[in-house]
Amino acid sequence: MSLQSEFAAAERAALVTVIAGAPHAKLLVRPDQSVEGTLGSEDLDAAAVTFAEELMWAERSERREVGDVSLFVDVMAPPPRLIMFGAVDFAGALCRMARAADWRPYVIDPRGRFATRERFPDAEEIIVAWPEDAFARIGGIDRATYIAVLTHDPKLDDAALHLALRSEAAYVGAMGSRRAQEKRRERLLEQGMTEEELARVAAPIGLDLGGLTAEETALSIMAEVVAVRNGRSGGRLSGSSGRIHEVGT
Repeated sequence: MSLQSEFAAAERAALVTVIAGAPHAKLLVRPDQSVEGTLGSEDLDAAAVTFAEELMWAERSERREVGDVSLFVDVMAPPPRLIMFGAVDFAGALCRMARAADWRPYVIDPRGRFATRERFPDAEEIIVAWPEDAFARIGGIDRATYIAVLTHDPKLDDAALHLALRSEAAYVGAMGSRRAQEKRRERLLEQGMTEEELARVAAPIGLDLGGLTAEETALSIMAEVVAVRNGRSGGRLSGSSGRIHEVGT
């Protein structure tokens, strides 16, 4: 199978191509950093792997330069995953919002009477299990996974956050008032989590849109995860001086 064919068949991979400054060549880089092919030198191959590792998880394709050599890093990636803990009304609205944005929404809750296909028809998968088992069933957490903890049940919240905050997840957000967040923080510190780990939590979850309904809350959360994915703060464009869209060259 050719490198181009292997790339087209991959779920996640990067195909790095020399486009100027050196003989045409290609290097296929997989998520585990294994490679096929060569760009003609160890230095170029090493640089290509570094670029591919960065862009594969940022899920964008870009042109990069190594001295006088121009490379194009073409990335293949599935839609990002948004994992929701808690089969609550907000999760239903968030599933709909995620689907509209071409994300893959998952709903996890050990309470089978709430976690049903009838309540969450837009979910990629509904998993009736505690967090540890649920994560195992979806293949673990990678750097293209975004996690939203939506319940107000300490047993479920704490178990989910323990795993999420010690994973490679790109984003971990948790619902709750500031008072509830402080109580959760105290519990997790008592359970052995560190200040550094807890600093990763986006809490209260979402952007400050002033929303009240489930749909408005879902929009707030979805807006935050999209901003995080794109390396943005989520502020108003009218107050921004930078580029509206970052386009790889």
